[in-house]
Amino acid sequence: MEIKDINQFQKASKKIQKESLKIGIVMLFAIFISIIALYFGNTSNPLLLVFTTIIGGYMAMSIGANDVANNVGPAVGSKAITLMGAIAIAAVCEAAGAIIAGGEVVDTIKSGIVEPSSIADPKIFVGVMIAALVSGAIWVHLATMVGAPVSTTHSIVGGILGAGVAASGLGVVNWAAFGSIVASWIISPLMGALIAMIFLMVIKKTITYKQNKKLAAKKVVPILIFIMTWSFGLYLILKGLKKVYSIDFSLALGASFLLALVVYVIVKPLVCKKADTLQNTKEDINVLFTIPLVFAAALLSFAHGANDVANAIGPLAAINQALGSLESVGKTASVPLWIMIVGGLGISLGLALYGPKLIKTVGSEITELDKMRAFCIAMSAALTVLAASGLGLPVSSTHIAIGAVFGVGFLREYLKKRYYEMQQTIISAHNGKDSKAIEEFLNKFNKASVKRKGAMLESLKKMSKKSPLPNLNKKEKKSLKKVYKNELVKRSAINKIVASWIITVPVSALLGAIVYFIVMAVGPEL
Repeated sequence: MEIKDINQFQKASKKIQKESLKIGIVMLFAIFISIIALYFGNTSNPLLLVFTTIIGGYMAMSIGANDVANNVGPAVGSKAITLMGAIAIAAVCEAAGAIIAGGEVVDTIKSGIVEPSSIADPKIFVGVMIAALVSGAIWVHLATMVGAPVSTTHSIVGGILGAGVAASGLGVVNWAAFGSIVASWIISPLMGALIAMIFLMVIKKTITYKQNKKLAAKKVVPILIFIMTWSFGLYLILKGLKKVYSIDFSLALGASFLLALVVYVIVKPLVCKKADTLQNTKEDINVLFTIPLVFAAALLSFAHGANDVANAIGPLAAINQALGSLESVGKTASVPLWIMIVGGLGISLGLALYGPKLIKTVGSEITELDKMRAFCIAMSAALTVLAASGLGLPVSSTHIAIGAVFGVGFLREYLKKRYYEMQQTIISAHNGKDSKAIEEFLNKFNKASVKRKGAMLESLKKMSKKSPLPNLNKKEKKSLKKVYKNELVKRSAINKIVASWIITVPVSALLGAIVYFIVMAVGPEL
């Protein structure tokens, strides 16, 4: 056997061992939560409760493996946090959010997609909830395997939709709620992209385009941290802690403002001190955004754990309550602490075991991110949810985050293309002069302010009229444009992700219908 073959064998062996270890950990988790369910749950039908608890844990793990990447992926991609550091922070914060702020009551029929009265029979209700859990978990798992970040809320909604239609026909569908979900496919990524692009342009115009970047950073970065603290504080109070303690919007606005003001007073001298140790370059100024990104990843993970754990534990809580009362649960169900623990631990375990693939996809495989760009994406994630909630618009946190990544990438494409055209104007205007003269002018141009650059270009345009610029034919322009765009945003990633978003509800609905028929055929005693 050759050395090359031995190395390949060793790599394959290590991979098998690693996967076997993961499977072993998952099995131990399944046994652990089964014991918890038997000890603390309503055991009128213990086998059914254990089965649904395992499926609920599986759904929670799928959420951790897929959805959490949106919170920490940009920070990892920008190298603000290491992959292991991000997993550790997110795992703790996701579990804390789910257990502390997951809420005592959850929606069982997510987004009101199916009329509760249509599945009032306990047997039908339990069957629909099991089908929703199984189908949602399978679809999110499949999406994770192919590296596509999808909305777990849409996955569970699709499962309920398909199972509900299988149980009672098309008449059970709330078409207005379904329309709002379809609208979120468009609204969420567009809003996320727009807000991220606005923040990136603000940072560029106020810091990176300035000649003295250090001085600009001393003034602007503390203000950006103030805005971040205010928005994240408001986001956490209204979204992350709403199930623990409900607070009036104006009071939440004031409390988060005061918190932001305190943080600003503390942070400003620290930023100035750190800036004095840096070089006057964009790369060095990036360092100032590291700690804000760590806090953003932690807070987004906490809020996500508090909100999206319901996708895993909602159906499980409904079944547990139905088995205890032998009555239909309806639209809401109470959530015992043991079910919150199942959800929180499941999300954290799924993230630790299978999350790295999606974290890398979001952080580095769509477009290149530095700390400034990642900061803009984090800001977009919080502000878009707040703005959409205030306007009553349906949004998906997954679609917002990915839309923000796309927005940052497309803005970079536009700016780089524009800058390239400016350089070509300069080179063409200096036609016939030596390369040293061109280089000197380009250096002056790069160091000039935005306003000064405009004046320099205007003077060059007048020069270029005397010697027209060389033209490329249409085919050459199209070819160059295509190569250039793919350099900054991977079109294959866009196609894969958008396709997965579009088919999430239909595929999970189909799976939900199939699983419902199987459940009702195999377990008619439900």
